[in-house]
Amino acid sequence: MMTLPYDEFKTRADKVRAQIAAACVAVGRDPAKVELLAVTKTHPAAAADYAARYGLRAVGENRVQEAVAKRAECSAAITWELIGHLQSNKAKLAAETFDRVQSVDSVKLVNHLDRAAAAAGKVLPILLQINAGQDPAKFGAEPTDAPALLEAALAAGALRVDGLMTIAPLSDDPDVARRTFVNLRTIRDELAGRFGTPLCELSMGMSGDLQAAIEAGSTQVRVGTALFGTRA
Repeated sequence: MMTLPYDEFKTRADKVRAQIAAACVAVGRDPAKVELLAVTKTHPAAAADYAARYGLRAVGENRVQEAVAKRAECSAAITWELIGHLQSNKAKLAAETFDRVQSVDSVKLVNHLDRAAAAAGKVLPILLQINAGQDPAKFGAEPTDAPALLEAALAAGALRVDGLMTIAPLSDDPDVARRTFVNLRTIRDELAGRFGTPLCELSMGMSGDLQAAIEAGSTQVRVGTALFGTRA
């Protein structure tokens, strides 16, 4: 049961959309080119219904089992994306449950997801998670390993690489996030040129650093608390 009324959610979502629009205008970008991904982790299935009712395309979940349960309860037609760390032993369930997996950070995981997607009779869209801030506390492939990871993913017949994802290190210094996001864009540009693939999606930025992410070229910001409040 959602404790947050829909009208309050709508007010919050309007505010976040306004922040995204302002950040886009400041750097001459089209606000329509930056998607708001509603992060529904720890919130009930109704949170996904709210997102769909508001007109958002997708929700983001951190845990596979939590999403399985909520997707079964959710009445709305909405896309489900995995944004949390994925262990290889959960690849089969993830490939069956999610419409896109953003947290692909190893060749081993690529291979597991490829087999699982093929067995499920689908082509699974993915993002490659890169530790662009080189933060030991964060998951993601090291930037130096990104070419080998992309090469493996492009060779996987049941996967489609949409782009890259990163999470900035926790820091009171806003320049840390800014450098992380610029680094991911640079990595994307280098990989796109080297492999001749566009890698259009750059999933980066959350509530506290979305302005810096949009300045650096983010195409999707992942927002939870600013939309749904803190889960009791």
